[in-house]
Amino acid sequence: MPESQGDGDAGAPASRGRLPRAASALRWIAAVAVLAVAGAATAYGIARLDREDVPGLPAEADGLWEFPPLTAAPLPSDSPAPFADEDDPGVHHADPRALVLPAPEGAVEDRALRGRDGWSATDDFLSEYAEPDRATLGQLLVDTGLRHITARGWTTGDGTRTRVYLLRFGTAAVVDDLFHQHMAPRDAPGHRVRGAERSVPDEDLPDVSGIAEIRRAVYDEPRPYGTEHVRQAYLSAGDVLAVVLQSRAGTVATVPFAQTVALQSRLLA
Repeated sequence: MPESQGDGDAGAPASRGRLPRAASALRWIAAVAVLAVAGAATAYGIARLDREDVPGLPAEADGLWEFPPLTAAPLPSDSPAPFADEDDPGVHHADPRALVLPAPEGAVEDRALRGRDGWSATDDFLSEYAEPDRATLGQLLVDTGLRHITARGWTTGDGTRTRVYLLRFGTAAVVDDLFHQHMAPRDAPGHRVRGAERSVPDEDLPDVSGIAEIRRAVYDEPRPYGTEHVRQAYLSAGDVLAVVLQSRAGTVATVPFAQTVALQSRLLA
């Protein structure tokens, strides 16, 4: 199985600045998630407002996590953004280590998950999956030419454990096939995550990222849960496959899960 490592394509960084609509927009992705889950609104039409101007969104105790200000990853000189490249769409020219979502404020980060120099070992990612799926997935990653993995994980005060993995491949076409055929089929995830013997599509979770180029599949563990409740999401973002896992003894809350998936999507756009 491949061991993740850098390939030196980050180049000399050129600043891209903050993500569209700056840090307040990131709060908006989360705010829209809350409203959409509650059926009160959708992303369109309110993403330009200030948080306090949205009726029905409580200022406190709404389940949102506070993330540090997020900025778009620096690009090498004269390199286009991933979905602005007409000649080679979906290619991320930025350093993948700058594309993974950081831990929210107050969370305890799993620093071991970052791996050596920010590159995670393939075996660390595969350990999230149950056997025999783990071995099958490991061979699949070899066959599809996995280049490297970068990851971040954290635990919040309520015991929710989050792991975010970005798997980089040679082309967007490889990721698209991997996403649809192997990782995120329509009826269930292609491989079983440890602790979730059964997972089903979460059709009620809104897609509030507003990014048409990124394909998304989210799954939830139906009751009765095992030792932990497990939620999972897969994002096909050009040449990057993102995997978001959240688990907790009891129940994984909907709002921070939707928030995490949406913010990671923004960083990959």
